[in-house]
Amino acid sequence: MRILNTLKVSYISLNLSWMIHLQNDSLKISIKKTGAELCEMSSTKHNTQFMWNANPDIWGNFAPNLFPIIGMLKDERFLFDNKTYQLPKHGFVRNNPNIQIVEETNESVTFKLSYNSETLKVYPFKFEYYVVYRLIQNKLNVTYKIINIDSQPIYFSVGGHPAFKCPVYENEKYTDYQLVFETEETSETFLLNLKSGLVTSETKPVFNSPKTIDLHYDLFNYDALIFKDLKSRKVTLNSKNKGDILTVHFDDFTYLGIWAKPKADYVCIEPWLGIADNEETNKELITKEGIITLGIKKSFEATYSIEIHKHHLV
Repeated sequence: MRILNTLKVSYISLNLSWMIHLQNDSLKISIKKTGAELCEMSSTKHNTQFMWNANPDIWGNFAPNLFPIIGMLKDERFLFDNKTYQLPKHGFVRNNPNIQIVEETNESVTFKLSYNSETLKVYPFKFEYYVVYRLIQNKLNVTYKIINIDSQPIYFSVGGHPAFKCPVYENEKYTDYQLVFETEETSETFLLNLKSGLVTSETKPVFNSPKTIDLHYDLFNYDALIFKDLKSRKVTLNSKNKGDILTVHFDDFTYLGIWAKPKADYVCIEPWLGIADNEETNKELITKEGIITLGIKKSFEATYSIEIHKHHLV
């Protein structure tokens, strides 16, 4: 293990949760040890903040990591090998205090969560879960790595849930912002059952043009926008006044969620490998939509990145 020496690194105590800070000439980020959660992403030169502030009166998270499920399970339960297990929404990495920092380099930090007696009660697989944050100029790469150390295949979903400040600048409104997709899209959002949190078979068009979704406070009245068949592999948060703010690249992810609490000043752009249960599920983990199968002694990696456009950093 090598201690950081090129980037500025410091640890502070905030609400009993240790954080690590990384910084280069363009960006500085902060990550909570609890949940290995990204909680700050700002310009090094003038401190412009791009992450939501996790106001607990609205939504008290910044960017949770999702594993081994995404979204809700039907009745918060799944079946495996004729046994029933109970998992909360988005799994058990979010807010988990048992995550450890295992590696530090000049440009990155790696967090790890291993299976233990408590995880085996709710998820019957032996695994190592890693999340790596790597600063590269004006971009942050977030890499998930899963290693199967069990004597059987393991089944999981994994993804991110970063919440971005919107509007970013004073004297702007939420409605000054839009999401701009890489290519023209015909995809519609799959609607959630608002009582159960499960995915229905109903869809709804939400694109205002073939490449854009305008942000407004009623957009998430029916919860998250859920896309299963996007052609785009990146989406940009654009200000009609300030230009492109940031781009989320999600080449390795098959699903995309977009969400905010109604009338809240942020937007989550969520790369997913997996999805909430649908209403018709039989609860079997092996056949769950979007589930990943990982063989014995095999490893899996997926990366998404957040690119802050350079004219907001100078």
